[in-house]
Amino acid sequence: SVHVLSPGYVNARLEKETPIFNKQRIDFAPPEKINSLVVSSNQLCMSLGKDTLLRIDLGKPDEPNQVELGRKDEAKVYKMFLDHTGSHLLIALNTSECLYLNRSVQKVRALSRWKGHLIESVGWNKFLGSETNTGPILVGTSQGQIYEAEISVSEGGLFSTNPDQYFRQVYTLEEESGPAPVCCLEIERGIEGKFFIIATTRKRLFQFVGKVPEGTEQQGFSSIFAVHADHLPSFREFPANLGFSEIAFYTPKLRSNPRSFAWMMGNGVLYGTLDYSRPDSILSDERVWVYPPDIDITVNKPISIVLTQFHFLLLLSDRVKAVCTLNGQVVFQDLFLEKFGLLTRMIKDPTVQQIWIHTEKVVFRYHVQRESRDVWKMYMNMNKFDLAKEYCKDRPECLDIVLAKEAEHCFQNKRYLDSAKCYALTQSYFEEIALKFIEAKQEEALMEFLIKKLSNLKPSEKTQTTLLTTWLTELYLNWLGILQGDPSQRNLYLDTREKFRTFLSSPKNKDCLFNNRASIYELLASHGDTEHMVYFAVIMQDYERVVAHHCQHDEYDEALNVLSRHRDEKLFYKFSPVLIQHIPKKVVDAWISMGSRLDARNLIPALVNYSQSASTQQINEAIRYMEFCVYQLEETQQAIHNYLLSLYALCRPDSLLSYLEQAGTNPNRIHYDLKYALRLCAEHGHHRACVHVYKVMELYEEAVDLALQVDVDLAKSCADLPEDDEELRKKLWLKIARHVVQEEKDVKKAMACLSSCALLKIEDVLPFFPDFVTIDHFKEAICNSLEDYNKHIEELKREMEEATQSAKRIREDIQEMRNKYGSVEPQEKCAACDFPLLNRPFYLFLCGHMFHYDCLLQAVFPNLPAYKQAKLEDLQKKLAATSQPSKSHHRPKDADTISLGKGQQSREQIKADIDDIVAAECVYCGELMIRSIDKPFIDPQKYEEEMQSWL
Repeated sequence: SVHVLSPGYVNARLEKETPIFNKQRIDFAPPEKINSLVVSSNQLCMSLGKDTLLRIDLGKPDEPNQVELGRKDEAKVYKMFLDHTGSHLLIALNTSECLYLNRSVQKVRALSRWKGHLIESVGWNKFLGSETNTGPILVGTSQGQIYEAEISVSEGGLFSTNPDQYFRQVYTLEEESGPAPVCCLEIERGIEGKFFIIATTRKRLFQFVGKVPEGTEQQGFSSIFAVHADHLPSFREFPANLGFSEIAFYTPKLRSNPRSFAWMMGNGVLYGTLDYSRPDSILSDERVWVYPPDIDITVNKPISIVLTQFHFLLLLSDRVKAVCTLNGQVVFQDLFLEKFGLLTRMIKDPTVQQIWIHTEKVVFRYHVQRESRDVWKMYMNMNKFDLAKEYCKDRPECLDIVLAKEAEHCFQNKRYLDSAKCYALTQSYFEEIALKFIEAKQEEALMEFLIKKLSNLKPSEKTQTTLLTTWLTELYLNWLGILQGDPSQRNLYLDTREKFRTFLSSPKNKDCLFNNRASIYELLASHGDTEHMVYFAVIMQDYERVVAHHCQHDEYDEALNVLSRHRDEKLFYKFSPVLIQHIPKKVVDAWISMGSRLDARNLIPALVNYSQSASTQQINEAIRYMEFCVYQLEETQQAIHNYLLSLYALCRPDSLLSYLEQAGTNPNRIHYDLKYALRLCAEHGHHRACVHVYKVMELYEEAVDLALQVDVDLAKSCADLPEDDEELRKKLWLKIARHVVQEEKDVKKAMACLSSCALLKIEDVLPFFPDFVTIDHFKEAICNSLEDYNKHIEELKREMEEATQSAKRIREDIQEMRNKYGSVEPQEKCAACDFPLLNRPFYLFLCGHMFHYDCLLQAVFPNLPAYKQAKLEDLQKKLAATSQPSKSHHRPKDADTISLGKGQQSREQIKADIDDIVAAECVYCGELMIRSIDKPFIDPQKYEEEMQSWL
């Protein structure tokens, strides 16, 4: 079946849910009746008949162990007690004797010191107990005495003479009628070494609290009981009497201490939690759950009790009842068939949380499964919603029910904000909830509901997100408008404004707000809320709208602050023409702070418009920024340099010339337009600047002509610039000389020009002077010119004599070389092949190396250039074609001439040509050896062949 729990959730149950307490009958047929059964740590011990004890490790149920008690008398097992480790088993007999059996041995031992006491209860030591030693434990008797004892097993597994180390009385429990049986004992340790001992009689529950000094725990608990020797400890007492009582504890997994308790006594079940931090009593949050109506303690009294996390189970003679500890309601009842017999006892294994029940012939086991499955519902009905949500956090359909119930509860109690938060988490119909708050006139709660609902939407639910976002914006604006007009609500207004801004700036809402920003702008404009319009524009990074708003309201400083803060180049380009008209210095400062991020070319239009109607002071701001671009950013754009030039020409002629000089005279490294600069300087009459531009353009004649109008010295500096063109330099100097003579009519200055330029002679300058000028003015210059001519003639004579001497020395060196010779000993060998030298034609070099002709040819030929190789091969062919070969390569020339005659002159020439190529230099000492230094010793093409020859 399909059960619809709430809108949005469907719970499909395919099979019937298993009960919390699932019963299982153990497949075991005892040979004799079961007297008693105990379980702990998966170790089960069972007393069968009169003399048999059966032990079963539940991890290995197929390997039971049977032990005989060895009693010949009529003694019967009264009770059995098994410690928390499952190692120590105490067997109380109805003859006031007690036996002991350890898990590791087969032999039962009698505890002699315990004789004469009918054991009702044992308080095990969970802190010092081990598999071989119980540590100090407490023992309760039917006469009300509490004894302290200790049982130990030797290391070899055999008992010492007395396994019971000691057995001493520490206290006696009494009721109003005198000593009463000690029904239960429990030892717990709290914080800071404090111990709590719980002991119960039929009607009373006692608590003994005291500290055991650290390191003395092994000495036992006598000191705790000694405190109460003179006065009774604290206890709970109830009037009704079952004839016995039983206490059960619940210990959560992964914890050593119990968390809650349940005491079954005459008036019902006392249930509570254990608080170990309390100074004098461990019991907390106590309440008594009376027995269900069908339990009559006079006829059908409960036999045993077991406690789980949320329930306690009561064992009656024919059934088991489970009662919820949260509300006292019976949630489970299990009837047993008469054929199984009367139920005898119910116990729980605290380590594995399994519950065992037995009759005299059958054993049952209960598994506790998902006990907390319905706890949420009980907490919800108790209006404990936080606990209810805790126990259904993994079940969304249940959580939705709890949230809806909590929301309704808060709404009924006029806690509208809390109600809104809960409703937003439910799957309830959105319109229904919204109308509910509108009808109640709870706008603030409605906003809270919408905010929570918005935060829970998925990214894919874009339509719902848009609807809620727009609605919330409208509600916020309405609420702010109401609060703003009420001075008494100033704090609430500020708080609401902060919430609205948080809403607008929320990262989760960012995409939705951005996609619908036009609608939001319209809402803000309709409410006249310019403050939040600007705030919203900043969040949307719509800085253009923000800056435009400030400019419209003459808030130029604010506009510039926005630009400077967000550093958007496009916005600077757009708004700079407006801002620079009002705050020029600050705008230029902002431009400079932007550095290279701004393209100055895009700002020039703003500067041009500004400077056309501005004063010198304002033009200086434009110059400041252009200088920053040129000198700091090292801009090379021609437009920037040209504009700076125009500003200099307009207002700062001194800076103009220094700028031009700093730019240099190399046209390839100049960034301004030379023609534009020339026109600018000419228009504004800056002649020196024009001269500089002419020099850069290498128009030296124009530079000198213009410079002569300004300063002769400036013209002179221009005349010397064409260093590689003497004719042009002479022409320029002649222009200067003509100007000095004809315009300034200064003969001395004209003579000074002759000394300044070595290219000018007196005869070049004389035509410029008028006829009436007397020679006295030129006497010195003419004399100097004649002296120069004489010096030049003497210099030529000396050079001719030096040339004659050099020719004579060369002729002598040639004659000496012709007569030079070398001697060769008979035993001399070729430097290349190491064979005797005189066997074949050879060469002798000045360095002393000697080579056969063919050896030298073989060494030289591969290193010759291709054209020389070709020429050498051609000469060798011509030499071989002659009719009579030479017998000796170095015969005296005269002998050859006499014997061979005129026809052999060409043969000698061929040999000489071959010598020039082959024997030009020693192959070991000349350039050939130097050029071959990077060549490998073995030809790469023959490397493999050479390597194989070595193997």
